[in-house]
Amino acid sequence: MKRFALPWSARRRGRRLVAVAAAAVLALGASIVMSQTASAATIDPNAFYQIVSRHSGKAISIAGQSTADGAAVQQWARADQSHQQFQFVDAGGGYYRIRARHSGKVIDVEGRSTADGANIVQWADNNGTNQQFRVVDTDSGYVKLINRHSGKALDVWERSTADGGRISQYTDNGGTNQQWQLLPVGGVTPTTSPSATASPPSGTLRIRGGDVSSLKKNEDNGAVYYTSSGARADALQILRGSGMNWARLKVWVNPADGYNNKARVLEIARRVKAQGMGLMICFHYSDSWADPGKQIKPAAWRSYNFSRLRQAVYDHTYDVLNGLKSQGTTADMVQIGNEINPGMLHPDGSTSNWANLAELLKAGVSAAKAVDGSTRIMLHLAEGADNAAHRRWFDQAVSRGVPFDVIGLSHYTYWHGSVSALQSNMNDLASRYNKDIVVVETAYGFTLADKDGTGNIFEAVHVERAGYPATAQGQTDAFRAVARAVARVPNGRGLGYFYWEPAWTAVPGSGWDPTNPSLGNAWENQALFDFNSRPLPAMAVFGE
Repeated sequence: MKRFALPWSARRRGRRLVAVAAAAVLALGASIVMSQTASAATIDPNAFYQIVSRHSGKAISIAGQSTADGAAVQQWARADQSHQQFQFVDAGGGYYRIRARHSGKVIDVEGRSTADGANIVQWADNNGTNQQFRVVDTDSGYVKLINRHSGKALDVWERSTADGGRISQYTDNGGTNQQWQLLPVGGVTPTTSPSATASPPSGTLRIRGGDVSSLKKNEDNGAVYYTSSGARADALQILRGSGMNWARLKVWVNPADGYNNKARVLEIARRVKAQGMGLMICFHYSDSWADPGKQIKPAAWRSYNFSRLRQAVYDHTYDVLNGLKSQGTTADMVQIGNEINPGMLHPDGSTSNWANLAELLKAGVSAAKAVDGSTRIMLHLAEGADNAAHRRWFDQAVSRGVPFDVIGLSHYTYWHGSVSALQSNMNDLASRYNKDIVVVETAYGFTLADKDGTGNIFEAVHVERAGYPATAQGQTDAFRAVARAVARVPNGRGLGYFYWEPAWTAVPGSGWDPTNPSLGNAWENQALFDFNSRPLPAMAVFGE
């Protein structure tokens, strides 16, 4: 089968073939440690959590019984899930009260948890003892919430009849209906950026993300996803259930296929935020892929003089981010340009004219901060092990007053070098510029097989370079090595990582080229779903 000619960056670096991986019930902020051997989960008292049922996969929403006469205070969940967020308050003796974020009240609950009206019922007696729970680990990151008064785990009732009758769903002997997952969803202040919240427990990365830019296109062309047990499910929920807590979305200006434009980004952002995820927006400032091999102006901007080009950067950035904010899905972090080693918007913004490049970057930063001052700014380069090149680039940016909060790196071990070289570069950059670090792109192949006939980016030669076999275990080890390197950056400066396109499975019509739907994606052997669309072992790295 004829193979498509990949862009320079894709051939050299492991780049951009669209995909997605969406993130299920995602977490925004401080992390929770779920020990598989400890008797109790570690609770961060400054964090809010979603409580997700293992049985249904749904987060619980609350109607809280809070008055002496037993009247229930309605706290139904909105689209942004804010009513499904809870804080654990120490009640002494190893017990907690569970406080709803929306009302600030401790819950004595009747909770609506499903679209068909399923309820979670736990009435409180007068002294409130039924409002206290002990958190006990079970397995796979799930916990039981053991009631202090009865010693039983939270019980479930389902409202299933038209006249309001309830069918009891008490737990079976295996206790599966009494098991819940606690997913962190940010700090005490809802507008606080996830990465700016209090430090998570030692060894835990704040950002464990995936680039989900192509998920909608994949789904629209027939992609389906399954859990390990074979149940069909939302890819975002599957990824979130594995521990992924941020999603990255790229933005093109006027793409030929209509994906990754403002409208599509707003659509998937609603799904991301509904799951409680942190949201990273990546501006390419192009109609298609932008990377070190090509930084091509959008067609509509090509006749602009520099002053008008700079204004276009501001207007486009502001328009997209303000659209996100207006619908309640404000970006938590924003990339101004994608892999801008040679600059962006060539030729005007090339690194051969740093004065121009700095002005374009400042325009994007100003627009992002005008929409929301708490949004963190990332500048993103490829070649994650090239310390000398990164020093030259960021020295220029700093000397010209370009404001930024986070340094983003792409690092594919089969293109960019060893993990130890990445570690050295991250350590130096964090110290030299006093900035946080995110490996914003990484991936590895689990096989050399090809499913869609397009051919793969990741081939045998890349296995030889990287040293990890093209197997499920090899993919896991390669991903884990990068994650652990970020965690070792001194002084907690390593915020985390994004796995690139974990859900970009092979689906006809969902290829890499927005101008040619007949081409495949060449990425399916680096996804975190296998060729049967089930999770691969490497997905578990998100939860480590």
